[in-house]
Amino acid sequence: MNQTVEQFSTTAKENLVELQELTTKGHADAERLMELNLETTKNLMSELFEYAKAMLASKDPQSMAALQAGLVKPVGEIITAYTHELQKIMAGTGTEFTKASQASIVDIQRGITSSMGNAINSAPSGEGFVLDSFNKVMEDSQKMLATV
Repeated sequence: MNQTVEQFSTTAKENLVELQELTTKGHADAERLMELNLETTKNLMSELFEYAKAMLASKDPQSMAALQAGLVKPVGEIITAYTHELQKIMAGTGTEFTKASQASIVDIQRGITSSMGNAINSAPSGEGFVLDSFNKVMEDSQKMLATV
């Protein structure tokens, strides 16, 4: 029984460390996202103010139309750059969380298997069949999860 408590304690400590790492990663990615948003807003505002100044300085409708058409390209480039950086941030975050969750699932499965092994070894006589059956079900479910 003491071994099970030690395993639980060890697993809890490892999970806490992993949670701290994921939280730190999440904060870093949130910071990157805020910086990206601020930089994109700054760039867009700069383009729009330059456009507004040029529109106010234009003398005829043809130059206004040319300015309007010329605004599409820089704004499109800013939006494309934003989208690309956003995808990079989200992909990195998703990858980290996926790796962590997959590792946690494997650890949980190992812990359950180990606990069941300890329970089987310390079970009173006559209870072995029930625990063996449960252990078989757990092994089968782990195999099924591994194939998913």
